[in-house]
Amino acid sequence: MDVPDGLDAIKNKRGEQETLRPADAIKPQPNDFWRNRRVFVTGATGMVGGWLTNDLLAAGAHIVALVRNGDPQTVFNRCEDLRRASLIVGNVEDFSSLEQALKKHEVDTVFHLAAQPIVSVAHRQPRPTFETNIRGTYNLLEACRLHLDSVKRIVIASSYNAYGQQEQLPYTEDMPLQGRHPYEVSTSCANLLAQTYHHTFGLPVAILRCGNIFGGGDVNLSRIVPYTIRCCLNQQRPIIRSNGESVRDYIYVKDISRCYLQIAENLTDKNVQGEAFNFSLERPVTVLELVKLIQQLMGCQHLEPEVQNTATGEVRAQYLSAEKARHRLNWQPQFTLEQGLNETIAWYRGHPPAGL
Repeated sequence: MDVPDGLDAIKNKRGEQETLRPADAIKPQPNDFWRNRRVFVTGATGMVGGWLTNDLLAAGAHIVALVRNGDPQTVFNRCEDLRRASLIVGNVEDFSSLEQALKKHEVDTVFHLAAQPIVSVAHRQPRPTFETNIRGTYNLLEACRLHLDSVKRIVIASSYNAYGQQEQLPYTEDMPLQGRHPYEVSTSCANLLAQTYHHTFGLPVAILRCGNIFGGGDVNLSRIVPYTIRCCLNQQRPIIRSNGESVRDYIYVKDISRCYLQIAENLTDKNVQGEAFNFSLERPVTVLELVKLIQQLMGCQHLEPEVQNTATGEVRAQYLSAEKARHRLNWQPQFTLEQGLNETIAWYRGHPPAGL
């Protein structure tokens, strides 16, 4: 395979990252930062939302969670401390639900993770995707604008899809947002809306962009990591519908949860407000490499993947530079790809969902 632009540089730089810690990097906040803070989380029943909620509850925060279903398989609904959270049944398309939640609970911090996150669904159903990802975002931002007396920090979830296709890789935060297809466009729009509300109305908002998140509690078993784990547990050959050569970023959900916390803890800093931050292991791999790594970790190398090469419209390479986060937030991942995958495999061994 030809190496995509920038991939060699990313791989060579990984060994140097430990020394990239400028003296003016933001210092971590005290461990009790979240104690008794009132935090509103949209998308709490998603995989990332569930892990983030768990971390916030463990840190002593009071959670107000917007939920739209009660799937018992989610990390959120498995949380032992869930009784300490205030649950609001609703969706982000309903402005009054958001506004009343912020007002009633005097929310201090907002994490906006609610979205329709599946690219294929967006292609089939663009209108509901736009309703959730675009209307939902401006509803949330407008509700926060009306309650700036209490809301002090807002973090908006995003992904590398906001960049669309670029001539050069890795993606950096100064690149234009130029999504072309429904999911990409909805993500680009959500990012621009967040920056609009910061620059026009002074909202203390920041944007988190990452690649493919994996981890325990992902109930979308069609995603490559849980799908491959399921195949190995069932002693089945994984089917790869693309040619297997697409290059992607992957990052463990526990690292991403900590990214959300770290951005929010530093949102009083002017170098963070209104900014977007990429988070990445800076270790892009092909789909086939990832599948074979999971098989190796599970002792299933004998299950040769079936590469069908029938998928169309695949973006050849998508991966991120995390240099800005390393420099401004003093951030570094806590889990390697292998460590995250091992924990994920253990999760699905211990919590096999229906169909696994």
